[in-house]
Amino acid sequence: MKRFLSGIQPSGLPHLGNWFGAMAMHLELAREGEAYWFIADLHALTTVKDAAKLREMTREVAVSYLAMGLDPERTCFWRQSDVPEVTEVAWLLGTVSGMGLLERGHSYKDKVAQGLTPSVGLFYYPVLMAADIICFDADEVPVGKDQIQHVEFAQDMAGAFDAVYGPTFKRPEWRLSKTPKVSGLDGQKMSKSYGNALWIFEEGKALTKGIGRLPTDSRAPSEPKDPDGMLIFEWLKLLIPADEYEALATRAREGGDKGPGYGELKKRIACAMDELFGAGREERKKLLAHPEHVERVLASGAERARSAARAVRDRAYKACGLR
Repeated sequence: MKRFLSGIQPSGLPHLGNWFGAMAMHLELAREGEAYWFIADLHALTTVKDAAKLREMTREVAVSYLAMGLDPERTCFWRQSDVPEVTEVAWLLGTVSGMGLLERGHSYKDKVAQGLTPSVGLFYYPVLMAADIICFDADEVPVGKDQIQHVEFAQDMAGAFDAVYGPTFKRPEWRLSKTPKVSGLDGQKMSKSYGNALWIFEEGKALTKGIGRLPTDSRAPSEPKDPDGMLIFEWLKLLIPADEYEALATRAREGGDKGPGYGELKKRIACAMDELFGAGREERKKLLAHPEHVERVLASGAERARSAARAVRDRAYKACGLR
């Protein structure tokens, strides 16, 4: 049985891009093999310097996944910082990895290009991420296109260690998300930093207002329209059944008396959001009222994760002469 592993950045309220780009696939893969998902709170320290905020965002990731159906009996789900064996393996990998490899890191280069002074943690980030992957003998790592390099780094570092000390680590492979990019309310890639995201659990007037920001033009419902390239139809394609989407797209292309108006299309998006996330929205409220349950889930997941990571760490320690 394949073992899948992925880290989830605690970056705030999950939006549609997070759902279609990662969350939905994570829940699906848990039915296909062994699923190991961790909340990457150690990685977040490179950008988040507010302790209360970090705790809140970490809790939000846990609550959101559980609300949308993550089964902690089938999925190993934990906080990264609760498994210190990963940082031990990261040090071992750092002793065999070249500076040139890390200097090619996209995130590091982007920060330098922007004129920012990157921290040592940001420079070392790929090593910790490689340890996250290698420590659990992961077969596949589901990622977006911008994360492929991190899996390739893990392959390189595992290979470098094995070349020095003999076969020790499993080589991981990457798996691309079925929906690597979701456009935001302005047509650019959905991102909290761009202010164009829609929270998956938004409801009521706030949901209607958010969807109302989707750009449209002045064409009347009766005027024929090509759904391809229209943001409103891009969202509908993600949110509603394929046969219903094709029926709406056909009506739009033909126009006339049956042509759908933009108001109708936006209302359908709002209904689809309620259908997809409504039950999770209510479950999230219950979970927030019982933080002790969420904590028990994460603690239990950490125990399972530590057991797996400890075996890999001990294997690596023995290979390089420790203990």
